[in-house]
Amino acid sequence: MHETTLTFRSGDHTLVGTLTLPSGGRPAPAALLVPGSGPVDRDSNHKRMPLDIGRQLAHALDARGFATFRYDKRGVGASSGEWRAAGLEDNIADAAQALATLTAAPGVDPSTALVVGHSEGALIAGALAARGTPPTGIVLLSASATPGEELLLWQAAQIAPTLPAPVRAVLRLLRTDLVAKVARNHAKIKATTTDIARIDGARINARWSREFLAYDPRADLARITVPVLAVTGSKDLQVDPADLRTIRATVQGPVETEVVPDVSHILRTQDGPASLSRYRTDVRRPVDPRVLDRVTRWAAAQVARAG
Repeated sequence: MHETTLTFRSGDHTLVGTLTLPSGGRPAPAALLVPGSGPVDRDSNHKRMPLDIGRQLAHALDARGFATFRYDKRGVGASSGEWRAAGLEDNIADAAQALATLTAAPGVDPSTALVVGHSEGALIAGALAARGTPPTGIVLLSASATPGEELLLWQAAQIAPTLPAPVRAVLRLLRTDLVAKVARNHAKIKATTTDIARIDGARINARWSREFLAYDPRADLARITVPVLAVTGSKDLQVDPADLRTIRATVQGPVETEVVPDVSHILRTQDGPASLSRYRTDVRRPVDPRVLDRVTRWAAAQVARAG
């Protein structure tokens, strides 16, 4: 395996990432790896949560003979910009430029280019497949098929019962309904007009939030004609595993879906009841090998099918 740094322009920004090429010297099929939401780098790492999903996917795909490209989002790592000022549509545009950079790179076979996205990255992969020049196929990891505003309310309803007992006690004492509080914040966000705003004392990425609240993934899913693999963990509290049925019913191309037992949104095995509070210990484990095996086998099958 050989890794090198690639730089590309998107709008007024310079984004930087890692191209991984397998040994062998032949032009390799390619996969663009698109990370999830927030200030995460090319490896899907946040300062407070090193998910490492991008790096582990890259290495697993390299073992199957794939070239991969993963990149730092705007304002993260070596990339320029301010992540809070970037909207969802900006992130889609950045991924489109990253895909063009990957397919133009030496050592890459541009006729077979997959996009593998996790969480928000899965939404972006779907948008790339639905708009402009689509990739050969896409992988949707922990993907939602629910409108953004509805999804965030669903998340709040799922997460509230899993909060630590002292937190639940404080919420009861303050008579705070978490779902109602999230809904009120949505109204505040939709009333903003700036890229960055302060909501309940915190600076948030307001433009991204407005675009996400209004985004319905089903519109893009319905325009996808390339092969799709969608994988979600059974203990995902951030997207509904039942959305896989919507993906299967909406996408126009060949679709394979799978719910992986006991896997959470961050693609790790989780013991006991599903809980976000377990993420900090769960990330010490590698990405669940069942997920990596499913993705890499499907990717290899797309290359074989393409001839």
